[in-house]
Amino acid sequence: MPCVLGRSGIVVKKREGDGGTPYGDFAITGGYFRSDREKRPPTRVPLRKTRISDGWCDDPASFRYNAPVQLPTLIGTERLTLSDNVYDIVLTTDHNQRPRRLGAGSAIFVHFRRPDGGATEGCIAFAPKDLRRLLPRLGKRVRLIIR
Repeated sequence: MPCVLGRSGIVVKKREGDGGTPYGDFAITGGYFRSDREKRPPTRVPLRKTRISDGWCDDPASFRYNAPVQLPTLIGTERLTLSDNVYDIVLTTDHNQRPRRLGAGSAIFVHFRRPDGGATEGCIAFAPKDLRRLLPRLGKRVRLIIR
């Protein structure tokens, strides 16, 4: 199944803003879905409805770095309610979670690819039909291996 990676390709030493998709073996820890656009997809991954106030901190100077936050906030964040459909279903990963290292990359998600098929900022993006096909097969023991 084809996917789209970051504009810098796969990187071994991930840094915030480098556009790279991190090399490694990651768990899918949960996710969000836009209930105003999608029904709850069939999956064993714990998903919750995305709220307009949902964001993800991408500010390496913040103690909330690489963690969910509530908007509005003064720290740098990525909004989880985008106007396009890219984050209509978004899965979170354990990249840079334990331990969390400031500046070592945040918000490495699995989500829908852009309609033009362009590169991500470091996430893994699938065509909507392909991600929907994968979702029922995903659960706690499934690993995302990026090589």
